Amino acid sequence: MAAYYTLHIAGLTRELKICSISDKLDIAAFILFSDVELTEACAKELAARVPACDYILTAESKGIPLAYEMSRQLGVPYIVARKSVKGYMTDVLSVQVKSITTAAVQTLYLDGDKAAWMRGKRILVVDDVVSTGDSLRALHQLVQSAGGTVAGNAAPLAEGDVASRDDLIYLEKLPLFFKD
Repeated sequence: MAAYYTLHIAGLTRELKICSISDKLDIAAFILFSDVELTEACAKELAARVPACDYILTAESKGIPLAYEMSRQLGVPYIVARKSVKGYMTDVLSVQVKSITTAAVQTLYLDGDKAAWMRGKRILVVDDVVSTGDSLRALHQLVQSAGGTVAGNAAPLAEGDVASRDDLIYLEKLPLFFKD
């Protein structure tokens, strides 16, 4: 039988399934896909707290619904760092990242045209959950490579010790579940 963690966020309550990440760690799975009500509510609360920006940047894929909705509410475009190079992409920038929820090191790719948009602009980095901060670091490297400035970092949830960071705007803390 599956175990669940009750999350109260942005005026809503959700039951998050507890999932095993390793022999020593479980996490509560926060999935914005298909939950429009939750995505809109989190975007609204975050949009009220973030600094001014010219663009929003997120990594493919779970942060996309949030970035889209924040983009819509703030009236600024969003950019997605892709997990693979697409045929339409040219002059690609890339950076490697290891996520807590992914077994292998991944590479994030930024189309050169999108990188040009970011040059000299304020970029808000958005993710669904910040756990280790590695995804934020990778996105910051892409912003810097493109010649932009990181205006801030935002996520609905800060997991574990990352909640003590002073450079992250988040709505709620999410515990990690360590096994003996």
